[in-house]
Amino acid sequence: MRPGLWWFAPSRESQGGSAWWLDLGELALLVDCPAWTQANLTFLRQQADRGVTTWIVLTGREGHGRCRRFQEALDWPVLVQEQEAYLLPGVRRLLPFASEHQLAEGVRLLWTPGPSPGASVLHVTPMDGLFCGRLLVPVGPGQLAPLRSRRTFHWPRQLASLTRLRAWLPTGSPAWIACGAGLGGLRGEKLVPDGAGLLAELERQFGGAMGPPAADWGPM
Repeated sequence: MRPGLWWFAPSRESQGGSAWWLDLGELALLVDCPAWTQANLTFLRQQADRGVTTWIVLTGREGHGRCRRFQEALDWPVLVQEQEAYLLPGVRRLLPFASEHQLAEGVRLLWTPGPSPGASVLHVTPMDGLFCGRLLVPVGPGQLAPLRSRRTFHWPRQLASLTRLRAWLPTGSPAWIACGAGLGGLRGEKLVPDGAGLLAELERQFGGAMGPPAADWGPM
């Protein structure tokens, strides 16, 4: 997609969702799990052979896929929001986090419940990119939005999470957004440019429905 960023083909194991590989030099991240295939496993093993620190980062329950198999094969630690750690019984080296987590300098996660109880987003300052999981989904070329579906966990919290996200991000960020849902709605594109502008437009569009950001959300 761009230097240091790869996209995996949609996976039926995650309801047609997308997974990403992010190479930051000394740190590399598998953001959500792609399909369990020999080709994907070979690619990931080749990356690990470079001797970099590697993590599996999960942005929500629909991105877990075959996480346990990947973890067993690669022996990488898994980072997941604590509300959904119970969905991964038997997964070794599992690290749950609560409201926020800094994995490395400029690599931060924020709990954004709504699409699922433990949905989260990942912001990477060196690339100024946001991995939004399924907090936002494609609705047209270059467009993402929150959508309410039968699988939505808590719609008011999802909108409030958007407000919280804007307050958490640095001013003018992100430059682009990578989504964890299926990308068919983007009509061939993979990354959405001008993420900051898109988030500002969503705030104008949804207005008061987004509500104030919650300072300290407790367990669901």
